[in-house]
Amino acid sequence: MRCNTLISSKQGYGFHALQISAVLLGFSVPISVAMDNVLLVIVLLGALLNVHAVWNMAKENPLARAAWLLFLALFVAMFYGSPSVSDSLGALGKYADLAFIPMFMLLFNNEIWRKRAVYAFLGAMGLTLLLSYLVALKLLPIQHWMTPYAVIDNPVIFHSHIAQNNMMALAAFLALLQCRDALTSRIRFVWGLFAVLAMANILFMVQGRTGYIILLAQLCWFAWSSLTRYFYLRGKVWGWRQGLMLLAASVVLVGAAYVSSERLHDRVSMVKSEFHEWQPNHGKDTSTGQRLDFYYNTLQIVQQHPLLGVGTGGFPSAFARQIAGNGAPLTVNPHNEFLLITVQTGLGGLVLLLYLFYMHWHCALKLSTAFEQDAARGLLLMYLINCALNSALYDHVDGLLFAFMTAIFFSGYRCKVVKHE
Repeated sequence: MRCNTLISSKQGYGFHALQISAVLLGFSVPISVAMDNVLLVIVLLGALLNVHAVWNMAKENPLARAAWLLFLALFVAMFYGSPSVSDSLGALGKYADLAFIPMFMLLFNNEIWRKRAVYAFLGAMGLTLLLSYLVALKLLPIQHWMTPYAVIDNPVIFHSHIAQNNMMALAAFLALLQCRDALTSRIRFVWGLFAVLAMANILFMVQGRTGYIILLAQLCWFAWSSLTRYFYLRGKVWGWRQGLMLLAASVVLVGAAYVSSERLHDRVSMVKSEFHEWQPNHGKDTSTGQRLDFYYNTLQIVQQHPLLGVGTGGFPSAFARQIAGNGAPLTVNPHNEFLLITVQTGLGGLVLLLYLFYMHWHCALKLSTAFEQDAARGLLLMYLINCALNSALYDHVDGLLFAFMTAIFFSGYRCKVVKHE
């Protein structure tokens, strides 16, 4: 049984303008935080003018409902613990992207708008990819409008190497899905070339190690989903031979990259070495050691406040008290979203985060197209990894990208948006 979310026909051009703004977010997220904020304000105004429809979407769509439940837990956690009002509001604002998911779903009310949003994101990543290659090949000098992290040996353009590699891994994965579904060999070649160039950029040019893991997971998922889709759904474009070839090619690609790229080999080896050398509260001299200290001390705080946590926005002060006198490095987030949610909201918040991810996986199979089904689960794999290694939903770029892509893939889930005359 399908649900109906009503949109008044009197919205006309105004609603269409809101849809354009939402699509433009796909282009701005990889490029400009300032542009993100402007477009989010426009979407927020649209939500205020369509409160009833947004509320219906939040009630009827399981992903929107799960996102709002997690946001509600963070909202409730503002009212206890020791953080100041400004700290609590600032932290809650970091998670506001979760609250935008129903409005995004409302705006992506048909397949045309969803495709436009995906193409907007891929267009921005294509621009990022082009500029990254130009910088790496010394055809383009470092520009003042590029991120301060940009150097020739690490050609990131608009955001940090972590954010760029994560988004590039998602772009490569979506390009492979587009390649699989392409109707002509020419289009298939274009998307395949995009995917190969993006993977080379991740593995050989940019230093974001989280992106390496995400890329490997998504390559394996793409190969597996293509195989199972052939056997169980009898897909017409890709057969089992192509799936096996891709799976083998993925393994060969990653293995060859590890062996042939001194940078990749050294960075992976460095992680292993730093991990084995780590001792609690003595890891401040290495990046891996610092993260392990963050995790270790955050778990101590969770043990002290398991049920309710320390309150939304209370992590920085709680962590500062925890490490006082032990020499561990200070941080404002533990670089692990599972820990950050738990330390702020208690185990109940962690359950709601896991519930959101469970519904993401569970509901993906019921989406209307093979692209949406496989893309949704690939996105989830990306964020399971990213949340384990970074505070992904707390970070502006990663958090907004999650809300944006989740809305694209799940806006049509058992929900048909119609006009009410």
